[in-house]
Amino acid sequence: MKHEQVDVLVLGGGAAGLAAANEAARDGARTALIDRESEPGGVLDQCIHPGFGLHRFQEELTGPEFAHRLVSQLDGSGASFFGERFASRIDPENRSVTTIGPDGHILFSAKSVVIATGARERPFGALAIPGFRPSGILTAGMAQRLVNIEGLRPGNRAIILGSGDIGLIMARRLHLEGVEVVAVLEQKPFPGGLTRNVVQCLDDFGIPLFLRHTLQEIHGAGRLEAVTAVEVDEYGSRIPGTGRRIEADTLILSVGLIPDNELIAPFLALNGGAGGPRVDSRMRTEVDWLFAAGNNTIIFDLADWVARAGETAGRFAAAQAKGDLITEQSVPLVRGENLLHLIPNALTPGIPTPLLLRVDHVIPHGRLSIGDVVSRKLTNASPSEMLEVLLTQDQVRDLCRSTEIRIEVRAE
Repeated sequence: MKHEQVDVLVLGGGAAGLAAANEAARDGARTALIDRESEPGGVLDQCIHPGFGLHRFQEELTGPEFAHRLVSQLDGSGASFFGERFASRIDPENRSVTTIGPDGHILFSAKSVVIATGARERPFGALAIPGFRPSGILTAGMAQRLVNIEGLRPGNRAIILGSGDIGLIMARRLHLEGVEVVAVLEQKPFPGGLTRNVVQCLDDFGIPLFLRHTLQEIHGAGRLEAVTAVEVDEYGSRIPGTGRRIEADTLILSVGLIPDNELIAPFLALNGGAGGPRVDSRMRTEVDWLFAAGNNTIIFDLADWVARAGETAGRFAAAQAKGDLITEQSVPLVRGENLLHLIPNALTPGIPTPLLLRVDHVIPHGRLSIGDVVSRKLTNASPSEMLEVLLTQDQVRDLCRSTEIRIEVRAE
């Protein structure tokens, strides 16, 4: 087995991994980036719609353009890229990662490791919908790849289950390719994606969105023929007598993402709600040499935030590898009333921190409080859009005087 010794090893070549590897290499750490694809960029290359880069580059880019910027930065950083390579095991005792690729196994030994493995789509089997599994049922990401990369049209008449951002974007994309998009069904009483995507992808094209609706049954054996849609109550239970058959040959699933953390699950506790490891202001996990950033920590709404988190992870992973990272006890953040997810999960004294969080339901008017230091009014807060709070160094210092920091949103 071949052996490679590096300072920082980054797993995953999407927005977080690219930014992490670039930052670590620029800081003087010998850095390697591993990805299963032959070229870095991750899912960005199939996201041909605009909306990327507004925060990071101060201009609107498509996904491939956003990826190209990050890859160009990586090319000039001195980091090494290993494509078509899978990480199969992390040995926490020896800080080594076993990988396999076309040229066999390579064992990487590293002083720091950044996990930027992203997330995968929730599959049809997880939904427990009665009926056969005919052809014509696709996740939104797979449909996006078929249309944008392969140049294929998945069907003629589609229905979309779930109103996540990829599903909303694919509703518009399919419509533009001549597919009749009958409806988007969402089980919750509010859309799952950004408001701008609801407007630009559905409203602008007359595609109906039915809230508090889900599927009751799949019809068809060889190819999808129809679905039965049904209303649900406030608890998500199907309401008898509300089912109606909708003819369709294509069903697109946009029903959530699952953080991809199988590599670290055997030796690192995962955050129950979000499914990712707990990280502090440095994107450092509870294992001091292991950092994590991107959608494997929490599902972000903007690739700009993903890249920023990766950049933070890369910077501190390089400092850890060089022995320059000051050991500082982080103070845990505690989710209070009306909060669903937050990142980071702890604050590190002395480090200005961008705090991102999601509420668990729509709050027309509310107030966000972080300890007794930050208080902010909120208007139309929704689970679909992350709230950003930029905590200054002084605010972090004041908050870290407590043994724990409570964050909550109260309706007003």
